[in-house]
Amino acid sequence: MNDTGVREVDVVVIGAGQAGLSSAYHLRRTGFEPERDFVVLDHAPGPGGAWQFRWPSLTYGKVHGMHALPGMELTDADPERPSSEVVGEYFAAYERTFDLRVRRPVDVRAVREGAGGRLLVRTSAGTWSARALINATGTWDRPFWPRYPGQESFRGRQLHTAQYAGPGEFAGLRVVVVGGGASGTQHLMEIAPYAAATTWVTRRPPVFREGPFTEDVGRAAVALVEERVRQGLPPRSVVSVTGLPLNDAIRRAIADGVLDRQPMFARIVPDGVEWDDGRHVDADVILWATGFRAAIDHLAPLRLRAASGGIRIDGTRVVSDPRIHLVGYGPSASTIGANRAGRAAVRDIRRLLAGERFAVESAA
Repeated sequence: MNDTGVREVDVVVIGAGQAGLSSAYHLRRTGFEPERDFVVLDHAPGPGGAWQFRWPSLTYGKVHGMHALPGMELTDADPERPSSEVVGEYFAAYERTFDLRVRRPVDVRAVREGAGGRLLVRTSAGTWSARALINATGTWDRPFWPRYPGQESFRGRQLHTAQYAGPGEFAGLRVVVVGGGASGTQHLMEIAPYAAATTWVTRRPPVFREGPFTEDVGRAAVALVEERVRQGLPPRSVVSVTGLPLNDAIRRAIADGVLDRQPMFARIVPDGVEWDDGRHVDADVILWATGFRAAIDHLAPLRLRAASGGIRIDGTRVVSDPRIHLVGYGPSASTIGANRAGRAAVRDIRRLLAGERFAVESAA
């Protein structure tokens, strides 16, 4: 700690979900000591990343493609237990096993330029000065709510996936679910047995994927997302590129009329939604399963955004500022992608810091 009370480390990791823990693991594995050389800051009340906030009916068996953290497998998990419990306990054990010393709850308020080429990370628990930053804040804290005419006039309830607590609260209600991703379809299939009626609307027709999700398919999907962020465009989700897996549950829901997709309505009225062709659906609830955006407002003082609205990154490194890496962002937003991104970010940061040391020693 220096005279101003600012704590100095080589690397600050923001976020302790899959991407942040993977990054911390690789820092530790390559010789960085927690608290001395790096610190992990997490705003959540406990271990588990965004998983700890998932609805109880999302059991571990319903989770698509949860990939183990590096160095420690998740074994013998009960598929009937809530994923929030399974993953929360796994992440907690992981933090203990590798002694990652995550600080929580800590809210990161802003990252600014500091003196001597360092970054100042201002938080609810004080300020850290770092030579490099790994941002692993994910998306859960920024639910995306689209705007439609008449939205404020609706007399029923509107909620987002982030507020969804399970299907029981929709018993006997008429529910409109908006969104064509995995969350939207899961919500519909859960709610339908309880609700008086369900209506599914999406902006684009959903794409259901036949056949296995091979490594080649995954690589092609990630490459498409990667190209967007390389150009500085806001990232799209990997599932928006891959489509939805056509499994037995999905097939049943299509056959039963639960997954009967309607085009996006034109407006919201006090008692429901309407289309321009005159159709009207009565609704008590509108559930917005419309996804999330990257939670990176704390990086705004650094002015990293390109004119096209996103942040240009090469791999995980921000093109305009090589001190900063975004993991769990864009192409690395999947659990397996986050693991790889953590390793890649640490490799780049080691080179950056080694280069700094070499420059200082040469100047001396």
